[in-house]
Amino acid sequence: MIPRRFAHALFSLITSGLMSCIVTCVATLKAVGFGPHTFGDWMGAWSLSWPIAFVIILIAGPRIRRWVESKTSGD
Repeated sequence: MIPRRFAHALFSLITSGLMSCIVTCVATLKAVGFGPHTFGDWMGAWSLSWPIAFVIILIAGPRIRRWVESKTSGD
């Protein structure tokens, strides 16, 4: 089991990895099409974007959660 104090970091890692993977795939296919170098181009884009997305989610995530909670009702 993973200690609870690492939950946000793990959530951020998984979420940023999945979302950046999907978004860079779509963007790469749109930009260069499907060809012999597409996978390498995609992995290059993903390896750059994943760490950026991770840091953004890690830092902004708690603030965004608090903001959303302040704007929603307690139904």
